[in-house]
Amino acid sequence: MNHRLYTDKEYKQWLADIKAKVRQTQIKASVKVNTELLSFYWGLGSDIVAKQSHGVWGDKLIDQLSKDLISEFPDVKGFSRSNLMYVKKWYLFYNRSTAIVQQPVGQLKKPSALDQNMQRTIVQITQIPWGHNIAIISKCKNIDQALYYVQNTITHNWSRSVLVHQMDRGLDKREGKSINNFTLTLPKPQSDLAVQVLKDPYVFDFLAMTKGYNERELENALTNHVTQFLMELGAGFSYIGKQVPLQVGAREFFIDLLFYHTRLHAYVVVELKTVDFEPEHAGKMNFYLKAVDAQLRTEQDKATIGILICKKKDKVVAEYALSNIHKPIGVSEYQLTHSLPKKLKSSLPSIEEIEKELEKEGSRTCSK
Repeated sequence: MNHRLYTDKEYKQWLADIKAKVRQTQIKASVKVNTELLSFYWGLGSDIVAKQSHGVWGDKLIDQLSKDLISEFPDVKGFSRSNLMYVKKWYLFYNRSTAIVQQPVGQLKKPSALDQNMQRTIVQITQIPWGHNIAIISKCKNIDQALYYVQNTITHNWSRSVLVHQMDRGLDKREGKSINNFTLTLPKPQSDLAVQVLKDPYVFDFLAMTKGYNERELENALTNHVTQFLMELGAGFSYIGKQVPLQVGAREFFIDLLFYHTRLHAYVVVELKTVDFEPEHAGKMNFYLKAVDAQLRTEQDKATIGILICKKKDKVVAEYALSNIHKPIGVSEYQLTHSLPKKLKSSLPSIEEIEKELEKEGSRTCSK
């Protein structure tokens, strides 16, 4: 194919327009106005796609553009060939289901330029850092999945490492998936929020358990790594304690784990079961919730919620078991990604030792 030379008048004019826009928006390596930078990237991606779609600019357009922009702005990061490729990929990712129409750089805010859905999408994706955007389009299969992680990043102010961690664990496929009776036992919007708070399954891949571990060992392992456990539970959980005593009549009972959820404004009782779910588990949880409501709940607190985290569950059995329970209970499974034999475990460093080494490494990195 015969491509125009990069001395072409049209290309020179376009390059001059981009340079002017760079100067106007003051895009620098230390830029703090993320939305302004990403708005510029969106317009640039639109321009690149539109010009290449005409078939006369050629595959080498990005190479030439990168060279020219770096020459003009040597101190500005973001004009490497690889980053311009990501700019194009990012633009195309969110334009999969719409016709590609050239939008001049800086014109994306005009109401007539894009439909309302696309405008809402742009507003969201330009609120998170560029590195987060690259991670999302690199790992997500479709726009709905990508926007789920964009929205959660905005809501929870996730760092890029936390974002990648949640994507690797498939949070979008687990959140709000537990079996529960919340719509029958909680008023709206409390019930909707409670549904979204729970996951199924919970992934405890930060634990290394020996074969044949029991519930107390699992409980101790989770509380020994309460930071990772809280991250897996999700935003809003505040850890209160384990084996929390409840005096009922002449007997004393102990609940495995007790939390308070700051968004639900409610105590959350977590019971761990290293066996498959059984109907009697729901009955015992119902008993614990009544006791917590009677002994710990105040007028400012909403109804206490129970989470049964079991090794496995039969969906129908769980639904039957919860159908006549009047306290809000959710049933989820948990997964361990690995289990170590005891002999091998004794020869390996403990999780605590590994964490200490990571902390030391982090300190050394920060001091450099």
